[in-house]
Amino acid sequence: MMTTPNIHTLRLQTRHARRMHTRRRRQERGVALVLVLGSLAILSVMLTEFQDETSADLGHALSERDGVKAEFAAKSGIELSRLLIAAEPTIRKALAPLFMMMRRGPPQIPVWEFASSVLGAFNDERGAKDFQGLAGVGVSEGENLGIEGAGFEIQIVDEDSKLNLNGAARGDAFSQQRLAIQIMGLVSGLQYNPLFEERDANGNFTTREQVCSAIIDWTDPDQDNFPCDLSGQFVASGAEDSSYQLLTDPYERKNAAFDSLEELHLVRGVGDDFWSAFIEPDPLNPRKRVATVWGQGKVNVNTANPQTLLAVICGAAKEGTPLCFDEAEQVKFLSVLGLLQSLVPGVPMFSSPKSFISALQGKGMFGSVMTALEMQPIELRPANDLDKAISTESKVFSIYATGIAEAGTRRTLRRVHAVVDFRGAPSPVDLLAALGEEGLPPGQDPREALQDARGKPDLPDGATEEALSGAFRPDPAGRIIYYRNE
Repeated sequence: MMTTPNIHTLRLQTRHARRMHTRRRRQERGVALVLVLGSLAILSVMLTEFQDETSADLGHALSERDGVKAEFAAKSGIELSRLLIAAEPTIRKALAPLFMMMRRGPPQIPVWEFASSVLGAFNDERGAKDFQGLAGVGVSEGENLGIEGAGFEIQIVDEDSKLNLNGAARGDAFSQQRLAIQIMGLVSGLQYNPLFEERDANGNFTTREQVCSAIIDWTDPDQDNFPCDLSGQFVASGAEDSSYQLLTDPYERKNAAFDSLEELHLVRGVGDDFWSAFIEPDPLNPRKRVATVWGQGKVNVNTANPQTLLAVICGAAKEGTPLCFDEAEQVKFLSVLGLLQSLVPGVPMFSSPKSFISALQGKGMFGSVMTALEMQPIELRPANDLDKAISTESKVFSIYATGIAEAGTRRTLRRVHAVVDFRGAPSPVDLLAALGEEGLPPGQDPREALQDARGKPDLPDGATEEALSGAFRPDPAGRIIYYRNE
């Protein structure tokens, strides 16, 4: 017999069912909340990552844009510097009447020393102010001058004011002897003894003569060891040593010219101490650099720094000259010569190599000044050939151009180093004269027109003008022989 549930029981069952339903719904709402919160967290991470990537890409793009802008500003500085140096012969001719009154020819004018101010008209706002201070002429009304938001800093170094360590690469005995004498004159001071009395990074001792021989043997084309001494008896003494083969990472001696200054680090004995003492005393100021691998071979005594001149003088001075080994005498010489150069900045002190030699012997105006400053006259060795190792004109220049691009608080720098050789380069005036009154025909290269005006050279059998014209065509702006983005 079936019993019918009473009303109280039904109510309890209904209430329990409602509780279970409510509990299930609450649990479902908790899961949904967890899912929503998890989705929001994932989206937040994704958005943050996307924002970071976008910001990084934007920053990289802006950096690349400013880098390209700065690099082209630096290249503009190099091309303007080439134009300035090429214009020097024209400036020299304009000053010729003034020097005729002094019964001497016009010397080379070191216009490169004033490059930053002269080229300021084509630079940024700060450069324009420098130009205005030099010329007294403003450029505010000029058109197409400078680059908006960019500028450049120029430093031109006269490579012919340095000791050319590639001199021995010619292979002739005279060039080897001259370079050996100059290197020995550079390192002869007694204050440098510790550099040659301690072991280098490879655990070896290297004397003055050995490092001098190592530099010459690295570039000369033969396999003979070149002994460096000051006796004048430069006679080969057997085969070149095998020290490079005994290194942990052995390599061959190059027996060819240096391509860059950095290559000197491969030469035996040229460690960091030697580098900072004799090659590049101040990395931030290339004008203080003593050596080069790009010069024409002769040292320009009008532009060389005192330490370079000291090396040249000691290479030709008679043995036992106090200036070449007495530290006190060397300090006095460097101070006096530095003072003289600072008193007449940009003014050539010597009209010819002979006038420089006369000054060393206490003659002439500068010789008298040096004597008055208690500097003893220098007695030179017989057959020293000093006049063949020096000059008063430069042809090879290093142009260090730093491009600067500014955008807000961001400042981007790009540095370019170019070495330009002006040997054989015609002046712009010669180029215009060669073109004649009719000017340049449309579409013709000015250098081709100059070559046509001068006459075409005879070519060897099998050679074509098209193949050789680019290599031998003179350029008024010089020939770039080294280029590097630093």
